[in-house]
Formats: sequence, structure tokens, C-alpha cells
Amino acid sequence: MEPRDRRPEGVSDRTVEGLGKLSEALETVERARGRLYDLHQLIGHADLMLDEAVRLLRAAGHDPLADRIDTELVGRNVVPGRWTFQLVEEFDDGYYALFRELERTARDELVRGRRHIFEAEMKEARRTHGAPGHEAVP
Repeated sequence: MEPRDRRPEGVSDRTVEGLGKLSEALETVERARGRLYDLHQLIGHADLMLDEAVRLLRAAGHDPLADRIDTELVGRNVVPGRWTFQLVEEFDDGYYALFRELERTARDELVRGRRHIFEAEMKEARRTHGAPGHEAVP
């Protein structure tokens, strides 16, 4: 059997390059997804912090401003009709799920499901054979 990180017989350089670019794009989407979760958590934390801000402003005698923050900002949608958890869910179930599906489909159809062939070939080309820390496999 061929090693998992080697290209199957007959797979072209362009196919490996294309799959490498598709994988890189997915990795970028993964990073963006992390930032979406950052947004979700940061906005949620800020919303909870508003409770303390409202309490302190009321204690300082600024009831009209505290009331406005409490009624207009606390619990407000970040985009029309949605809190951040809904943005995360829609992203995960829509764009992200389709992206992952198509990336996997491409690998399954073109290289028997193998991942990171482009990087594996780069590793093989760049490593110093026989040198400590440059082993092909653990």
C-alpha cells in the first residue's frame, strides 16, 4: 500500500497544486471561523458587562442614560434579527459545511482522500536526509 502522504499513481502536478490551494483556502476559512467565534464570545461578554455598567450608572444618579443603555443596547441583535450565536450556527451549517464537504469530495475523487500531499512533497524536497530532526516519519 502507498503511504498516506504520497500522491497516487497518475495524479498530475497541477492536480496536487490545485488540491493544495483548496486545502490552504480551507485553512484560511478555519481561521476566519475562529475569529467568528471570537466575535461571538466577545460580544456576549460585552453584553453581560453592560449589566454592571447600567448598575453603576444608576448608582451614580444617571438613570435616564442607564435606562437607555438597558433598553436599547442590552440584549440587542448585532445584525437584524440575529445574535452572534445565530451567525455562528448559520455560518457553520451553510458556507463552512459546504466548503468542508467540497474539499473532502475533491480529495476523495482525485487522490483517494489523501490530505496535504502538496505539503508532504515539499517536506520531502526540503528535508536533509539522514539529519536529526529531518526524519520522513516519526
